[in-house]
Amino acid sequence: MKQWWKEAVVYQIYPRSFNDSNGDGIGDIQGITEKMSYLAELGIDVIWLSPVYDSPNDDNGYDIRDYRAIMDEFGTMDDFDAMLEEAHRHGIKIMMDLVVNHSSDEHQWFMESRSSKDSPYRDYYIWKKGKDGQPPTNWGAFFGGSAWQYDEASDEYYLHLFSKKQPDLNWESETLRREVYDLMTYWLDKGVDGFRMDVINMISKDPSYPDGQTQGTGYGDGTPFFFNGPRIHEFMQEMNREVLSKYDTITVGEMPGVSVEEAKLYTGEDRNELNMVFHFEHVDVGNGSFGKWNPTDWKLTELKTIFSRWQEGLEEEGWNSLYWSNHDQPRAISRFGNDSPEYRVRSGKMLATLLHLLKGTPYIYQGEEFGMTNVAFDSIDQYRDIETLNAYRDYTSKGLLTHDEIFRGIHERGRDNSRTPVQWSDEAHGGFTTGTPWIEVNPNYVDINAEAAQKDPNSLFHYYRQLIALRKANPLVVYGKYELLLPEDEAIYAFTRSFEGEAWLVLCNFSGDTQQRDLPYDVKERVIGNMEPIEPFTLRPYEAQVYKL
Repeated sequence: MKQWWKEAVVYQIYPRSFNDSNGDGIGDIQGITEKMSYLAELGIDVIWLSPVYDSPNDDNGYDIRDYRAIMDEFGTMDDFDAMLEEAHRHGIKIMMDLVVNHSSDEHQWFMESRSSKDSPYRDYYIWKKGKDGQPPTNWGAFFGGSAWQYDEASDEYYLHLFSKKQPDLNWESETLRREVYDLMTYWLDKGVDGFRMDVINMISKDPSYPDGQTQGTGYGDGTPFFFNGPRIHEFMQEMNREVLSKYDTITVGEMPGVSVEEAKLYTGEDRNELNMVFHFEHVDVGNGSFGKWNPTDWKLTELKTIFSRWQEGLEEEGWNSLYWSNHDQPRAISRFGNDSPEYRVRSGKMLATLLHLLKGTPYIYQGEEFGMTNVAFDSIDQYRDIETLNAYRDYTSKGLLTHDEIFRGIHERGRDNSRTPVQWSDEAHGGFTTGTPWIEVNPNYVDINAEAAQKDPNSLFHYYRQLIALRKANPLVVYGKYELLLPEDEAIYAFTRSFEGEAWLVLCNFSGDTQQRDLPYDVKERVIGNMEPIEPFTLRPYEAQVYKL
């Protein structure tokens, strides 16, 4: 079925790092409003806005203190309303980040919950008695340590799957669920156009709370007991029925550990849950024994297998979301392409070609459109991400990884790679701020910035504009069938898209060498590519070509 959100291109803004309008070193809502014409020029349809709610910033806004207020550092509700109006004036929709697996421990609900076992808010959160002086389960938290925090006043523990300042909400409580639906309705009535839902497949926990299999860190793996838990589809259908069905929304659920079969349940059009999900399979390629902290080499065939499984699995049911990078992932070109000066732009265009020619809704992460890269800070003191800082402390203090080993992981895969400020120009701090930025700007802003890319007709920025325009002009890009070619090839990613009697061939060279292949196709005309082709089936390093067959 045709839907506007299938035809859209989404652009993620991480407000803290996007654009600072007042010189305090922190990006803000007025800074987003200032750049709306830039985003309109790019051609995007939807902004996914990472959290701007009131927060003590333990996890950069993903720990929410008040769901109906704006963080002081980002501005006021009037600023938000003005930004929303400006976005809509440019034909751009706003998708808010909905973070309701957990709140901040400074949220009024949690302070009331903690105040007494008899508080009416007690069951808004997950409280358990310990076992023999130990936490209720052996689960480890994603940001290190135990997933349980002891509360001396009540002699009980509360669950926090992330930071101890991010207590998990108890979705078993119908009253809590009503509160969540009310706050969603508040924002939709204000005029926002949908939600990206943070780790939403974790909201239903196994009520028996079993121990998990012990990991290298010494803690148990609790994920089998809260990924896609027993009541998750009941909760998602209730949310849809009570809120989402009453509005014309775009919804995407961030879902670690989700399978294709589970995604069909979340996104099937007759299921009345969500439009699409974010899975993590492709960004987990090359994980080592300690996940991303000791990365290993990966093969193109691994990537093709993952993409193809999702493309084919959701061909008739559900819908794909397509992304290389976001605020939790490293920069796309550094991760999957080649960020050397010689190949940065070419490989960036190749990656963009592949992603935007797959079936699904593409997501662009701020700065991706002009080729920002990872940053390699020298000292741990230059990093700001709680996950990175905790991992460095835990892995080095326990002797699991040396300083050099984990720094390699941080440089390749750490979250601050994507959180350095957007490089708008070659002015001081990349034109992001007139003050001191909250995290240092990547020093390569002198050469890599939006202003330079806008001025260069052959830049990555203008190539993204072409890809977005191609999507809008050709239903094949949105609705066409995907078929993988050369499945065992470790250098070339090749596939066809076909729709209503028309077929396109997509060829992407992931290698640093020229590749020649024999393919049984007659090429009619070239649709788009990142270089002038020499012959249809010969691809130079990181070359991408799309042909009509």
